[in-house]
Amino acid sequence: MLFVSWSFAVFLPVVLCLYYWSGRQGWQVSLLTLASFVFYGWANPRLVPLLALSALVNAVASQELISGGRSDFRRRTVLALALLYNLGALLFFKYAALVGEFLLPATLWTGWGPWLKGIPLPVGISFFTFQGISLVVDAWHAGTRGVAGLPPPVGGREVGWHYWKVTFFKAFFPQLIAGPIVKANEFFFQIGPKRLREADGYGAIRLLILGFFLKMVVADNLREVTEGIRYPEFQSLSRINLIALLYAFSFQILADFGGYSIIAMGLAKLFGYELPRNFNHPYLSRSITEFWRRWHITLSSWLREYLYIPLGGNRHGSLATYRNLFVVMFLGGLWHGAAWSYAVWGSAHGLLLAGERFFLKQHQQTAPSGWTPTGVARAFLTFSLVSVLWLLFKLPEFRHVVEYVKSVAHNGGPPNVQALYVITVFSTPVLLWELWGASERMRASWPEPVRAWTARGAYAVMLFLIVTNSGSPGEFIYFQF
Repeated sequence: MLFVSWSFAVFLPVVLCLYYWSGRQGWQVSLLTLASFVFYGWANPRLVPLLALSALVNAVASQELISGGRSDFRRRTVLALALLYNLGALLFFKYAALVGEFLLPATLWTGWGPWLKGIPLPVGISFFTFQGISLVVDAWHAGTRGVAGLPPPVGGREVGWHYWKVTFFKAFFPQLIAGPIVKANEFFFQIGPKRLREADGYGAIRLLILGFFLKMVVADNLREVTEGIRYPEFQSLSRINLIALLYAFSFQILADFGGYSIIAMGLAKLFGYELPRNFNHPYLSRSITEFWRRWHITLSSWLREYLYIPLGGNRHGSLATYRNLFVVMFLGGLWHGAAWSYAVWGSAHGLLLAGERFFLKQHQQTAPSGWTPTGVARAFLTFSLVSVLWLLFKLPEFRHVVEYVKSVAHNGGPPNVQALYVITVFSTPVLLWELWGASERMRASWPEPVRAWTARGAYAVMLFLIVTNSGSPGEFIYFQF
């Protein structure tokens, strides 16, 4: 079910009314869990057993890991089996064809290839798999202390409640399909009875207006233009249009994924839950390192906590640090998709991160800060590098990316003015959003009435444009990951 569909427009108020009809914790958790399974299986009910099995495996494993009386050997075995299940399911459904093509001899690939390529990709599996890993790893480290909000269960009733809470954590529909990636220690302590009078309705509405505006007005309208980034059609476009399309897709992917994350935060707030912020004006970044502190923050945090630090982080010298940065970003690239173009994308970011760290260390410099002319130039360079690398998302075949770059270098001719106009109109809101983030300190000095009325005016304009100028609806870009 899409957030921008009419079915969701009916689903949400019905669930919301039933949810607050009773303030009992058990009823609310049960209702939201069942509603989340309906949401997940709406278009394809065959996916529901996979999510249910994932919840069950991680519930059993986490219960074993936080309960007393378990030997170290048993706990290590449970952790290993849980990680094997989570990673194995992700590997099978998402990477079986890629691994098979790479490892199988040509004769076997001829027979097995069509079957492996036909394995369906369950929507959201990359996100709820990472949630399961965070749960069992957090439970392993917590031991009998339990995860905050998820104490060791004692007795059959508490074990059943433990399973139900884990299922709720895994299935919670606002973040189920495309994040933010919520870690166990960020969610369970929030579970409790919720009352309508305590909900931050105003904050939720503001988030929903901003999120739907970014998705429906900005991303969906830009998508109609960036369809031009398609081989071989782009080879006939002028250099100016090709460059403009690069930046347009960069704005589109931020508006699309950022919009989804903001909608998810708003929906969760309606039900009394807080999801972590996933974007912090990433195109203001003055380095690739800063970009990854601002872009897809929950993925960056997850990779740092559950991969980079276990690999050794920066604790074993410069070479090991550079290696770890590269490995983490390589795997982070593959997390986005089962194609070598995503691995190249992640590897490029890993090399840039390592190169920045090496350069700053060699010249004994700190990361750039402040909006001096140098800072502005660095921000534009970072944004341009990021935008060029987004081509690997739009054109999964690497040779098509090479052809696009060649076309930028060689294609002259007059630009398509209409396309440039559309790009300018629908990219401007993203620029204004980023500038709004850059002006935060300045706005803090404004009188309170000015700040309040400026915000209200902005939300009123966005709501008007949602009604009058939405593009043709389409799936969120990160649904494919």
